Amino acid sequence: MLTGSTLAAPTLTKSTLTKSTLTTSTLTTSTLTRSMLAGPTGPMLSSVIPAPVEVRPDPGATFRLGALTVIRTQPGSDAARSVGDLLARELRPATGFGLPVLPVAPRALPTISLMLGARDNRLGDEGYRLAVSPTSVTIRANKAAGLFAGTRTLLQLLPAEIDSPRVVRRVWTVAGGDIVDYPRFAYRGAMLDEARHFHTPREVRAYIDEISRFKVNYLHLHLSDDQGWRIQIDSWPRLTSVSGGAGTGVDGEGPGFLTKAQYKDIVAYAAKRYVTIVPEIDMPGHVNAAQVAYPSLTCDGVAPAPRTDTEVGYSSLCIGSDTTYRFVEDVIRELAAITPGPYLHIGGDEAQATSDADYVAFQQRVLPLVAKYGKTAYGWNEIAKAPAASTAVAQFWGTDTTEPDLAAAVTTGTKVVMSPANKAYLDMKYNPSTPLGQDWAALIEVRDAYGWDPATRVAGVGENAVIGVEAPLWSETLRDLDDIEFMAFPRLPAIAELGWSPRSTHDWDSFAARLGAYGPRWTQQGVNFYPSPQIAWS
Repeated sequence: MLTGSTLAAPTLTKSTLTKSTLTTSTLTTSTLTRSMLAGPTGPMLSSVIPAPVEVRPDPGATFRLGALTVIRTQPGSDAARSVGDLLARELRPATGFGLPVLPVAPRALPTISLMLGARDNRLGDEGYRLAVSPTSVTIRANKAAGLFAGTRTLLQLLPAEIDSPRVVRRVWTVAGGDIVDYPRFAYRGAMLDEARHFHTPREVRAYIDEISRFKVNYLHLHLSDDQGWRIQIDSWPRLTSVSGGAGTGVDGEGPGFLTKAQYKDIVAYAAKRYVTIVPEIDMPGHVNAAQVAYPSLTCDGVAPAPRTDTEVGYSSLCIGSDTTYRFVEDVIRELAAITPGPYLHIGGDEAQATSDADYVAFQQRVLPLVAKYGKTAYGWNEIAKAPAASTAVAQFWGTDTTEPDLAAAVTTGTKVVMSPANKAYLDMKYNPSTPLGQDWAALIEVRDAYGWDPATRVAGVGENAVIGVEAPLWSETLRDLDDIEFMAFPRLPAIAELGWSPRSTHDWDSFAARLGAYGPRWTQQGVNFYPSPQIAWS
């Protein structure tokens, strides 16, 4: 197999792209130009975001999706059938075709096959092989998650009109050839802040649909902060009745909370798209909303005033109080019980109102509580100060390239998710005139979001310690799904490519060309994306 990440490829220009060179040469992302991303009937194999590991085009092997096309899934696999059903639902509106999902396909019919048993250790749990011939599209994977990832690639290989909500009368084609693909990092995340402004379950589901198209596989929900509490906790009911009610959120305009049933529905919806929910309860700081509901969580027993501003660093749980740890354990226990994913995020950032000694003491008691209830503890990088963080995941959010506490912690076993605020924070403005967002960390255009390497960002935190990347989106200035989309897209695909694609494929010109070609898909979907002037949009 020809490998773009390991073999030197010839420099390809448009004039050299003959049939013979395309079938015998691997296209590396550094050789791609925008003119090479679309053929006469649709996208080429090299147009995908995130960039695949290996691409070998075959222009003579175009597949045509028509009224007789069927989707075949691995016999006896409910998970594969679920992936096939979802793909059919996505393809039917624009094509108007029935696309039956079957365990066995008639030999003479054009078939999209989703098969388990790739028997390729490189693919792991999420990788896939995609082969396109004149009669079939075959996706093979070791696990159903890989089949799903392969279908995300297949959707991008169909013309942009496939995302239209209306029936489009046309011939649907998929460029011929082969793709082998698997992720660089196991964790590729996005974060949505529910605390500063509550986003409804419908909005969260829409965001899950959008991020999963780029093989993002974790959604971190920030469920509590100084301005509001957004998740039902049965043993402490005033958290939501008081601090999830009217007048909460920044400027008092973000009321609402998730019931446990709604949260479980979101978890299940995400799981069908191979996205795992990571819940966060921020502590020992960012707890004003909890203390408004329960004054016993303060050291003096006096309720603080509700806060709807955007200041940080002023609140703290009472570190020496038994009530604090009863509260913390109850919250962790109830959240763990409704969260099937492996992680539970306990925050830990900006705890300026907590002394260093109290902060470490708090983490030494709380980090083990997460393990007690069967989850891996996860927190912002400040938790690295505590020895108990050796079994935790620390999320780096700083703007510097050094973080001594974190570098020391990885030597004892701490794993890291990279989210540098001046590169990965989706709530930062694109430029000074951006109507939404903030600028305390940086102005972040698309090229800034793409132009860094998670494995070299922080001294002493190498690739062996990094489990992935995450793009946080804080909600101080957001109100609805349009706002979420405007700040997330097109920067989130840049972060997704850093998490999925091999380091050797990292090339701005290639990414910019592929992103520009993707723009019509957002238009068809009705996504309110920012038309960055750095990108030549199709």
